[in-house]
Amino acid sequence: MDKVPMTSQGYRALDEDLKRLTTIERPAVTVAIGEARLHGDLKENAEYHAAKDRQGWIEGQIVQIGDMIARAQVIDVTKLSGSQIKFGATVSMIDQDTEEPARYQIVGEHEADVKAGRVSITSPIARAMIGKESGDLVEVTSPGGLKAYEITKVEWI
Repeated sequence: MDKVPMTSQGYRALDEDLKRLTTIERPAVTVAIGEARLHGDLKENAEYHAAKDRQGWIEGQIVQIGDMIARAQVIDVTKLSGSQIKFGATVSMIDQDTEEPARYQIVGEHEADVKAGRVSITSPIARAMIGKESGDLVEVTSPGGLKAYEITKVEWI
């Protein structure tokens, strides 16, 4: 079983999702199925089929999240240090073409959310940054073409 690196924040979010699914969503869909059964013929009962579909999705999520939690290698980013970029680092940089600042934290795959400034360890930009330090240039091939960034700061927050 391969371990999945994730931040402690990502682990807490997964754990909260699992608790919500098992304590709120699962019981609610069970009630919805019971109520839909009372409406008669199950073959043509849209409410029943929708609730059963929802139940299948919830159970799938519970299994998937449970697996991720079981394989989690939780890394407390606040206890990391050093000048080289690695998993958990928050990296500030400047786009060399537009001079726009950017800031990303390198996180586990399921935690990634580019709009929130979190990029997956497996993403092209994270792979290009790994091992670099403040002052280094990074080139990233993206769907929009080759982009160059100067790393201005590496933090462990």
